[in-house]
Amino acid sequence: MPNHAIAPLTGTDADFPPRDLREFHFTDGDFARVRELIYRTAGIALSPVKRDLVYGRLARRLRVRGLTSFDDYLRIVESGDRQEQEAFVNALTTNLTSFFREPHHFPILADHLKGLGGRRPLSIWCCAASTGEEPYSIAMTVVEQFGTFTPPVRILATDIDTSVLDRARQGIYRIDRIERLPREQLRRFFLRGEGKNYGLVRVRPELQKLITFRQLNLLDPQWPMGERFDAIFCRNVMIYFDKETQYGILRKFVPLLHPGGLLFAGHSESFHHAADLFQVRGKTVYAVRDGAPLPTSLRS
Repeated sequence: MPNHAIAPLTGTDADFPPRDLREFHFTDGDFARVRELIYRTAGIALSPVKRDLVYGRLARRLRVRGLTSFDDYLRIVESGDRQEQEAFVNALTTNLTSFFREPHHFPILADHLKGLGGRRPLSIWCCAASTGEEPYSIAMTVVEQFGTFTPPVRILATDIDTSVLDRARQGIYRIDRIERLPREQLRRFFLRGEGKNYGLVRVRPELQKLITFRQLNLLDPQWPMGERFDAIFCRNVMIYFDKETQYGILRKFVPLLHPGGLLFAGHSESFHHAADLFQVRGKTVYAVRDGAPLPTSLRS
């Protein structure tokens, strides 16, 4: 979610061989089943033009499983095989992210935290963590705002894709991923690799300790949240859901935000269709509207 975002399948048809030269037969019916499965599982509405890209991603899974047809593969996914369902979702999501992506959000977050002060422990949820750049950017902002690696802030970082969460937990990146950061941030927050790790950097353990990484599908009927948040980052995820799915997720955010809490969205996202839930507080920044309806489960 598409946070960092999780975005379905980018690329061009030129990335894959012509259909008559392909290893596996991939019918219109197979593609329709894929579209229905990924929508039902992850809420992603795949465009019809992504057929060739879908073939390229899933053909790898057929080879891994030793299968010769998409029909056999999709039967496994449809049967409820949890391991393959996870691999299926991971294959059909591309994680686009960078450190301090959409940089205007981070001064707003810092000012928001400053206004809240240290009256109580604070919580932030990054719900599309991808490979970790976004939650680590949030953590750096928190440390800089409070002037300590032990601020009164907890950061929860979730993603549907378990493979990218593993990379996020490791906190290891190519050095070119951080080359645009200010020198002071490089010195304070990263360790440079040596020897066989030359060309890599690692996030300092003190920063990693501020973040809890957890797998979560935003389409799950229940979210295992035992707290409310002062800020939620859900950026560049909603654009891959239809309006009905977006509204359902936004409505579930409402009771999870403290009064005055902020929701940060992506630059291409607009929540005009959820004006009864959220109101604009800045450029792609929202707050819960007074009287916003709660999810049915909470109303009862």
